[in-house]
Amino acid sequence: MDINIKDIEKLVQLIQNTGVTELTIIQDKASISLKQEKTIITQVAMQPAQATAATLSAPAAIAPATEAPKTIEAPKGHTVKSPMVGTLYLAPSPGAAVFVKVGQTVKVGDPLCIIEAMKMMNRIEADKAGKVSAIMAIDGSPVEFDQPLIIIE
Repeated sequence: MDINIKDIEKLVQLIQNTGVTELTIIQDKASISLKQEKTIITQVAMQPAQATAATLSAPAAIAPATEAPKTIEAPKGHTVKSPMVGTLYLAPSPGAAVFVKVGQTVKVGDPLCIIEAMKMMNRIEADKAGKVSAIMAIDGSPVEFDQPLIIIE
C-alpha cells in the first residue's frame, strides 16, 4: 500500500472532526489503524502490503461506531496555548518536580512548562494569574501551534 502523508493527514482530521475514536481501513492486503483517546491521536499502525502496491485514492468505507461517542466537556477558564510546534515538558528536567499541578495558584510570569523546538528549550509562562484547573497535554508529547496546554481559572 503506497501511503501518502496527505492521505494520513486527512484520516487524522476525519477522526478529530467526527468524534470517531477508532478507525481501521483494510485495502487489499494492507491496513491502517488509527485510535484516538481524548483529542490526541495515540496510535498509528501500518502493515505492509504483500502483493502489489495500492493507493488510498479510492474512498474507503468507514464502519459506523457501535456506541455513541462520548462528549468531553472542555474546562472553563483562560487557555494557555502552545506558541509553537515542539515537544512539551512539564518539568525542568527528567525526574524533577513539575512546574505546576492542578489546583495550584500561579502569578503572571510563573513558569508553566517547556516546549523544545529545534533543540531550543522555550519556557512558557503564565500570562494570567489564577488557579490551574486543567493540564491539557501530556508530558513528553508533541504539541502543535495553538494547541491548548493549561487552563487557568
